[in-house]
Formats: sequence, structure tokens, C-alpha cells
Amino acid sequence: MKTAFVKGPALVEISDTVKPVLGSGDILVKMQSCGICGSDVEKVFGKYGQPSMRLGHEPAGTIVEVGANVKDFKKGDRVFTHHHVPCYSCHLCNHGNETMCSKYYETNLSPCGLSEEYVVPEWNVIHGGVLKIPDSMSFEEAAMIEPLACCVRSWDKFTYKKGDTAAIFGAGPTGMMHVMLAQAHEFSTVFALDVNDFRLNFAGSIGAIPLKSGAVDSIQKILETTNNQGVDVSIVATGALQAVTDAIALTRKGGTIVMFGVPSKGATLNIDMSVVYSKELTIVPSYAASDKDTKQALDLIASGKVVAKKLITHRYTLDQSQQAFEHAHTGQGAMKIVING
Repeated sequence: MKTAFVKGPALVEISDTVKPVLGSGDILVKMQSCGICGSDVEKVFGKYGQPSMRLGHEPAGTIVEVGANVKDFKKGDRVFTHHHVPCYSCHLCNHGNETMCSKYYETNLSPCGLSEEYVVPEWNVIHGGVLKIPDSMSFEEAAMIEPLACCVRSWDKFTYKKGDTAAIFGAGPTGMMHVMLAQAHEFSTVFALDVNDFRLNFAGSIGAIPLKSGAVDSIQKILETTNNQGVDVSIVATGALQAVTDAIALTRKGGTIVMFGVPSKGATLNIDMSVVYSKELTIVPSYAASDKDTKQALDLIASGKVVAKKLITHRYTLDQSQQAFEHAHTGQGAMKIVING
């Protein structure tokens, strides 16, 4: 079977791999759709700061085989599969830090989600890592569950109220998911900042106020619109750390800055901590998602509260992975890019 691998800087190769052996508690899934994530792009073109170099952690597909001891799933089930599942019993999990759990990193799809077929290990199967999707949900929509779940997790980390304001730094796919979540939570105003005109136009089309990142008139617009207070929450959905500096300037006193985008390994930033202190800003990093987050994301998509399919602009086949990743890297005229099996 064909599988996509990182073969070197800026290089994705499709290789023939041996079909994995299925354990008694495992399931084998035929990949139907898998989204390309910003962290995948960073693995190929950047210096990814996390240990895994596997590609494809947003897959959805059809079960083609189940292990002898699998009871809750059967051949033909349409499913979303989460690549990481924590233990839910360690000190970190008991404090709500499931994505920091050591078990979380041990539970991977084999060989990876960006493969014609992949094995979901027993641990994931019995601990909530596999979700059946409704017939009304396409596989492409189901491939949006994982990135939306990551966004959902970050929203559970801070407090907000109806009528609040937000600035989303980075108008890529997850940035637009944050816009949609802010709208679902009835925020009064949502700004989307980026340098990519296509993405800014897209942000405007779904109801955000598009602004050029770093532009003086953008800063003035946000301050004027918020009575010179700044926004209640800033979400940095980009690895460009200048956005953090801008967020510190544009977030109101007592507000929250969510570090959501993936920085490159070794990335550093000079911050005037006296400003953070005097404004009583809360800076909250949010990494990945747990299965409780994926369940919320599935419900949001299924209910239509988040219309994730609007974000899909381009589709490629597995054989076209190199082209797909190059396109995702440039972001030229694109929002969410999906690879279909």
C-alpha cells in the first residue's frame, strides 16, 4: 500500500509499505480523506518542535477489518480516528493536561494517517480515539474534526462572555475555525489579521473584519472599534512570533492571549514583561486535542454550528502529496487542503 513520508527538507515521498499486522484489539481503516495541518507543513518545510515526524493526523475513512476482540466497531463503519489518546489516569491527565501525558505520544496510527490504509491500535480503539460519523457527514468534513478539536481545547482554557471581542492572528484554516467558534459563542466583533490577501478576503466573507498584520491602520482600527481598550482575547494561530508582540499591544487589560500556532524549534522572542505584568495579561499555550475535544468538534460540525466544509478549497490525491504540501506551504489561493484516498 502507498504511504506518504517526510524524506528530507521540503520533500514528501510516496512509498510502498507492507500492510500492518492487525492485533486482536486493532482496527484497519481505509483512508478516505485527510487534511493537511500546519504542523505537517512545518515537518516538511520547517523545524518542527515536537518529536513525531509522521504525516497525516486528520484522517477519516471506512473500517475494512477489525481484530477478533473488537466489539464496538465493524467492517463498513464510517469513522474519524484520533492519532493520540492519553491514559486519563496519570497526574497530568488528572489535572486536565491530557495532551502532555506520556501515553499520548505512544499511541500512533500505523504507519500514519496519510496512507491508503492504517491501523488504529487497541488503546485508541477502547479509549475513545475512534468516533463513528453520521451518514450526513462527508469524509472531508470528518477530516476537519481533529483541527477543530484543537481549537475547541484552546477555548476551554479561558473565560469569555457573549458580546466579547477577539483578534485572530493568522487567517489560515484553524484561524478561520477560531473565527467560527467566536461567532458560535456570540462574540460581537472578530478581527482576522494576516498578510495573505486571499485569506483576508475569505475571512471577510465569513463575517470577520480582515486587517493587514502589522499595519498601523490595522492597530488603529482595532483600538477605535474597542473604545481604545483592545480586544478581550487574542488568538495567535500562526507560528510567526511577531503576532505575539502585536497581541500584547492589542489585548485589553486583564485579557487573554492564546498561543495556538506552532512555533519553529528554537524560536525566541523578546517580550517586555513589564507590559504583560502591568496589563495583567494571561498568556495561555494550547497544544493538540484529546478525545473529549474531538467529540465536541464532531457535534459542532454535525449540528452545523461550525460549517467546516466552507474552509476546503483544494483537493489532491495521495500520489499528489508533494504538490499538495507545496501548495499548503505557499498558501497561494488556498484555505484548507485535503488529500483524498
